[in-house]
Amino acid sequence: MRIVLVEPDIPQNVGAAIRAAACFGASVEIIEPCGFPLDSREIRRVAMDYGLLAPPLAHSGWRAFQEGLKSEPSRLVLLTTKGAESLWDFRFAPDDTLLLGRESAGVPEEIHAAADARIRIPMAEGARSLNVATAGAIALAEARRQLGWVV
Repeated sequence: MRIVLVEPDIPQNVGAAIRAAACFGASVEIIEPCGFPLDSREIRRVAMDYGLLAPPLAHSGWRAFQEGLKSEPSRLVLLTTKGAESLWDFRFAPDDTLLLGRESAGVPEEIHAAADARIRIPMAEGARSLNVATAGAIALAEARRQLGWVV
């Protein structure tokens, strides 16, 4: 299982996603461009030493990421507030790739169209969205629970 951050805007969220992925035994990939350098101090400060457990792999763009999928096919699961299916009803598979969009704009339409599934995390009435790293951690935890992941 892996978490993929699409063109992230906030380095601290990347650090938090790295930490969550490390704690749930997932890998992290980043699709550039980013709103900051990938060697940003803010990423390291939030990720702490968890970056050693889940070192992020960067892709120069969506097309480069797709090229990598050819050697490692995976179901693309987009977390989106526009998802029709609830996270709680979705059935995860061990090799799923969880896609998370930009904090400011989500993912481009091309990525929406490429996703095999679009799921949402149910929230309280009036809430717009969760922090991207928090959403990723919730989805990873639910996927691991469903798959009977035991450490």
